Amino acid sequence: MGEEGGVSDEVKRGRGRHSERMDRRKVPMIVLFLLCAIADMQAAGQTLDVCATCHANATCDDKTDGSGKVCNCMYGFVGNGRTLCQDKDECQIGANRICGQHTSCHNTYGSYYCTCLAGYSPSNNMDIFIPNDGTHCQDINECRIPGLCGAGGLCRNLEGSFDCSCTVGYQVHGTEPFHPQRDKAFCKVTECGQPPSVRDAVLLSATGTRYGSVAMFGCDEGFLWRRGDNASVCGADGAWEGPNMVCEAKCGPAPLLANSEVVWNDRSVVIHRCADGFHSWRGSNASVCGNTGMWHRATLTCIEIKPAINDLIVFNEKCLQWKAEKYEEDTEVYKVMYIGSREYQRAFHDKRRRFLSSRADRLQLCLNLLPVTNYSISITAVSARFTATVTTNTSLQVPEAPVVHYREFETPLPTLRLRRSVSTLDPISLYQVFVLPVEGIMIFDCTSPGSADFSSRRTSQGEYITAQIHVTHVGTEMNFTVGDGLYYGGFLNAALENGRNYYIFLRAVSRWRGAFKSSCVLWANVRGTSYVMRVSSLSAGASIALVALVLLGRYCCTWVFKKT
Repeated sequence: MGEEGGVSDEVKRGRGRHSERMDRRKVPMIVLFLLCAIADMQAAGQTLDVCATCHANATCDDKTDGSGKVCNCMYGFVGNGRTLCQDKDECQIGANRICGQHTSCHNTYGSYYCTCLAGYSPSNNMDIFIPNDGTHCQDINECRIPGLCGAGGLCRNLEGSFDCSCTVGYQVHGTEPFHPQRDKAFCKVTECGQPPSVRDAVLLSATGTRYGSVAMFGCDEGFLWRRGDNASVCGADGAWEGPNMVCEAKCGPAPLLANSEVVWNDRSVVIHRCADGFHSWRGSNASVCGNTGMWHRATLTCIEIKPAINDLIVFNEKCLQWKAEKYEEDTEVYKVMYIGSREYQRAFHDKRRRFLSSRADRLQLCLNLLPVTNYSISITAVSARFTATVTTNTSLQVPEAPVVHYREFETPLPTLRLRRSVSTLDPISLYQVFVLPVEGIMIFDCTSPGSADFSSRRTSQGEYITAQIHVTHVGTEMNFTVGDGLYYGGFLNAALENGRNYYIFLRAVSRWRGAFKSSCVLWANVRGTSYVMRVSSLSAGASIALVALVLLGRYCCTWVFKKT
């Protein structure tokens, strides 16, 4: 306490400086007054009584050197001992320094006292104390108080406090750990609720629904207890544990059906379904365990799933053939869609469809496909919602023979007429006019390429092409004069020789990528009578007619003369 008093005096003096400054103006007056008083007393031969001048909160003590008396402020006060002794605040240096750990310091007039913080108690068991006797604050063990954490609570002492948690069989209503007053939490008995339901078993008894309760089970009617435990216990986590008993139907293992699998099995009823790749055709899908211990087997029949349209092929370029896969002998409706396109005719687009109803297993269908066309054909089984697709390319066909009116001419410049209908093959078709001299035995080959050189006919005496006209330049009607001396498609339409007979042939040609198809028709017959012979014949005829006319006139005149 001596050291503490010294420290406190220093603090006390520090805090008293303010008061000293307040009295600083009075000090000179007081000193002057004392000096005058002392002078008067000395003059009178009297001694100053120092103790009479001490402050009320001071004591008069002997000086250490024995030279007289001195005024000292009492313990708990600071000042000069005579004019000033004010209260010293011991607590300002900190409770830990003056009272010790876990304390609170309280200043009083001329003194102070200490108390312990919450959760601690003084070692002298007094509510207040001054630590000059070694008293200190020590932890209070709150867990000594029974039931502090409530029913099912487990107390844990902490330095200056405590907390609670729940024992086995209890669950916290809040969060753990908890303080019952601060957190408003508590422990409650663990509840598992109603016992669980067990497959193929029934509940026989239960001791309750709280922690540690036991529920007993037995197999349901028609089932036997084969293995496992039949007891379920309410656990600390609030869940029933067990049972793991296995009850089997008296009928034994579930029956197996071909190409099927089991989707439900409760030992008395089994539900079957067809396995992947198989289709349910007909029959019941449930097997039932009977009272006799025998299964009433399901009658489900599973057949392999096949495409509704199978083995789709194209034959003869325009005909389809396929196999119909049906589960019942019902009529199926087929929708046939076909789309055609051409490389040589970008604007061409042939899109059509047909419907066919049939109960047959194998079907054939021929379509009116156009030649030299690429087709994509799809067939859809409407009820089965299945579509199959195939492609085909049609070939170049022999074009239709031109429709002409055959005529015979005796002029070397015959004009021939052609009427035609527009065809989808017009972009790859043309007309060729052949001239065939009539000499001896004649053979005209329609597939012959012909001669492109008119002069060659003079030596070979064979047919030649006198004109080649692209169909797109013809339209629906064409008039053509043989021997007009013009060029048609690179061929010279040379004049016919007088005095010779000719056959005129018209050939229709279609060609694409090396393929060549043609058809021919006899267009005209030109008789070759010469001009001189025709003039002579006409002159002779005219002379004969004139002689006959003269003779007739003469006869008429003679007859008239005789009559008159």
